[in-house]
Formats: sequence, structure tokens, C-alpha cells
Amino acid sequence: MNGVSPHASELGLDPARLARVGDVLRTRYVEPGRIAGCHVVVTRGGTTVLEESFGLRDRERSVAMGNDTIFRIYSMTKPITSVALMALWETGEFQLDDPVAKWFPSWSDHRVWVAGAGAGMITEPARRPVSVRDLLSHTSGISYGGLLPGWGDWHPVDAVYKELEVRKPGKAQTLPEFMDLLGQVPLRFQPGTAYQYSLSTDACGALVERISGEPLDVHLQRTVLGPLGMVDTAFQVAEEKAHRLAANYLVVDGEVQLLDDPERSPFLRTPKFLMGGGGLTGTVADYVRFCEMLRRGGELDGHRIVGPRTLELMRANHLPGGRDLAACDVDLQGDYNSAGVGFGLGFASTIDPVRAGRPNRGDFYWGGAASTVFWVDPVEDLTVVFMTQLMPSSTHDFRGDLRNLVYSALID
Repeated sequence: MNGVSPHASELGLDPARLARVGDVLRTRYVEPGRIAGCHVVVTRGGTTVLEESFGLRDRERSVAMGNDTIFRIYSMTKPITSVALMALWETGEFQLDDPVAKWFPSWSDHRVWVAGAGAGMITEPARRPVSVRDLLSHTSGISYGGLLPGWGDWHPVDAVYKELEVRKPGKAQTLPEFMDLLGQVPLRFQPGTAYQYSLSTDACGALVERISGEPLDVHLQRTVLGPLGMVDTAFQVAEEKAHRLAANYLVVDGEVQLLDDPERSPFLRTPKFLMGGGGLTGTVADYVRFCEMLRRGGELDGHRIVGPRTLELMRANHLPGGRDLAACDVDLQGDYNSAGVGFGLGFASTIDPVRAGRPNRGDFYWGGAASTVFWVDPVEDLTVVFMTQLMPSSTHDFRGDLRNLVYSALID
């Protein structure tokens, strides 16, 4: 299938309006060279109503984008890791407000930044330990330590991350070593009092390992990826699939430049660090299966990954005081359309469609650093998965464009 399904109208969508998704992606982004290529899938009620690929997955070698293209999904790894951790919660392995120090004692004495920098930095004791809930909802006080350029201004705490070489690119580091280093870094704020996008989901991956007794990649394959038939999703692109890996691009001074050559990509090698927050690669088809499991309340093709009430809890807003990201985010404070948006246990969700300026309520979603996006809307019975490879993800508002186009095609 390449285009609008002949069944779209039966499922309550105007085919001509739905076709505008492809028209916009092609004429606004691919043909002007703003992206090399992309792949998008829209489903309703579990049936694909639109699937299209455009442009090139490797511009330098003129390789066409195909439905089998493997993408770096980066932070779209986070919902997968979060689901795996919550599946362990379902078996009674932990409670959400259990302290992380229960499994990693180095987290027992966290300090919290108050003022200053370097040797003059003033800190205070954490008023309570960082909890599992804090990690899942990014309310832990951990940051990205300056590892994500463009995500907030440099903060004095980021220098401590750099000094301790927490998640230094290219450095071999086990998940327990990573956790012990994080235990030494001052928290940006008191646990549970604010939101900051962070390495917290990498810490969730460490918890999955410690609680399950299995390496993260093994556990994800056994409990999520394998049962869902996500055959191309992994931390490393297998040799026989290497020709399907897309190139990754970076916008520099308005120009799209090659960032990661698919024939030399580090994703072709065994990773030195299993990033539960951003290490997976995969296809749109695989992620559509993950989204379909979410749409169906945690089950797909007879394989139950989590229970529907667990997923409902994950979709709920866990931000302090029930506020939105615009009020809680210490770095972005209103950026990336955060008004009217809450954050749960691994997903963002629309909690106030008027403030958010969206026609939907109760959807849950996230994206990745290379401009990949997805969302699931249980009210409208929709899933949308879009993948391209362009950094930074803030370059274009693909989610906003797709949301307007898809919802305007709904006519039932």
C-alpha cells in the first residue's frame, strides 16, 4: 500500500482530505530538500488508512525511502522501556513511590542544587529519595547534563555531569556504573517538585536490568519486542539489515548536512551502553505494532504486554499538582507547545485541548531526536507514526502539521 486506503471512507475519514498528508510532506518538506525522505502510517480501529514513503533514505547514494527503512528512533525508545518497567510493576516487583536507592544504594544521599557553580556550588539534602515514579515522569531532578544541545540553557549542574563523565559519548559504561555516577550528581530540583526532560529513562533501563536480572536488550526482546513481532527493532542494526539503515542529517545554518553515514554508523556495531532512553533503531512498521498494542489497551495478537488499567495509569498526568508542562518544566517553560500538555509514566498527553490548541483530548505521544513522532488517540481510535532522520527535532513541527491534517480528515 502506498497512499490512502480505499477503506478510509468506511472508517470515517475523507479520502481527499487524508491525501493532503502526503501532499504536504512531499511539497513542503521533501521536494524543497528540507528533509531527505520520510515514511508515515495512519491507522484507525487497527486498520491502516494511509501509508506513504517519500524521497530518499540515503541522499548521498540516491537510495529511495522504502517501507522497510530502519530509522534511529532515539527517544521513542523511552515508551518501550517504560512499558517494560511497568510490566515488572504489575508482578509486584516494586511500588511507584519506592526509592530507587532500594536497588542502587548510591542513590541514598542525593544533594540538590540551590545556587552557585563549581567549588562555590551550594546544595542541600534531598527532602525525600528519588522514586521510580520520579524517573518515569521526569520529575526526579536529573537532567541531560548538557548532552542535548538546544534543550535548555547550560546549567551549573551540567558541569558536574561533564566532570564525572556521565554518559560521555563513546565511553564504555555499564548501567550500574552509570547509576553510581548519577548518584553523585546534584539534582536540579527537589524530587517530585518540577519536570525536566532527562536521563531518567536510561535509569529506568538500569532498573529493568536490576529487577529482572536480565540485560536490558535481552529483557526488552523477551517481554516486548519479541511478543509484538517488532522484528527490526534493536540496539544494533544486524549486518544483513545494514543496507536498510537510513542516513541521518543535521541542519547547520539552514543547510541539511550528513551527520551519520549509514555505512559507517555506530548503530552497526555492538553498543557500549544500552540506552533505555534513546538507543533503539527500528522501522515504522514495528512501531505501528507497538502503537497498536497501546491502542488496544496493552494487547496485540494474543500477547498481553501490560494490563489496560496499567496503561491508563501510565497515560494519566503525573506532574506535580496536576499542572501542565508549561508550568512545571524548569528548562523549556512554554516551548515545544507544552501548554495544556501533561506527562505520565513514559508519555506526554493532551490534558487541556483549548490551551494546547488541539482538537483532541487524551492522546498520548512522544518523539525522537531525529524528528520521529508518534501518537495514540484512544478516543478517536487513531494511531500515527512518522519517521524521518533530521536533527535537531525542533527544526520543523511535524507533529503539529500531521495533527492538523489527520484530524481535519475525520468526518464521522
